[in-house]
Amino acid sequence: MMEGLVQGKVVLITGAGSGVGRAACLLFSEHGAKVVAADINGGNAGETAQAVRGAGGECVAVTCNVADPASVDAAVAKAVDSFGRLDAIYNNAGITILPVPGKGMKSLVDCDPEEMKRVEDVNINGVIYGSQAAIRQFEKQGTGGTIVSTASVAGLMGYGGVLYGTTKGAVVQFTRALAIEVADKGIRVNAVCPAGMLTHYAGMDPDSEHRDRILEGMGKAHPLGKAIDARDTAAAALFLCSDLASNITGVNLPVDGGLYAGRKIGG
Repeated sequence: MMEGLVQGKVVLITGAGSGVGRAACLLFSEHGAKVVAADINGGNAGETAQAVRGAGGECVAVTCNVADPASVDAAVAKAVDSFGRLDAIYNNAGITILPVPGKGMKSLVDCDPEEMKRVEDVNINGVIYGSQAAIRQFEKQGTGGTIVSTASVAGLMGYGGVLYGTTKGAVVQFTRALAIEVADKGIRVNAVCPAGMLTHYAGMDPDSEHRDRILEGMGKAHPLGKAIDARDTAAAALFLCSDLASNITGVNLPVDGGLYAGRKIGG
């Protein structure tokens, strides 16, 4: 039987309680990883871990607020206590400013400082704290390691709101800069940049009666004509954590149905 892409690797995944995080936990486990499902909602993380174990995988859950460095350190410690080491971290947790019902996305001038700070703390500092904690553990092990983060196509182009796009743009640049800084330690650093997905993110309801209409609308924004599925993004992260990507670092990989590439003229 062929081994999985991350066979035997210990992987910590944040934002694991739903959406891309849950999809990643299941997919990484299918490919042989031992998974630590971390989420600020411990109950949701537990449900993810139960789903992974129900499918025959190894997974433990941990409550983790990525905006709190001590909480992230504790999640890494959980990985080491449970499985003896850490091979990869997938900094997936992220939030946005919720749209105004009936009006759509908030403009920058309508965002209040508290909600702005929260988005910055989770989307930027959460990635930084996760990377710091992982690097410390990788250095302790002396084995190198892998860091993957969820950025967004909104970090590559003007899309998805000013503040959200700014935070994801920070992740894009962080990925490039950190990749160079830690390359001589055998640590690879990459990010995935998804476009529109239907998850619980941004107040959306994947089980909505309007699901098909929402997916159709998202698909129209992408040249390939369909919305991005959470598993599509998880699959890109899986590849970047695998040995197939052993010579890839500093990359921000769009998972966007061709949106970042541009639009077809005419036709």
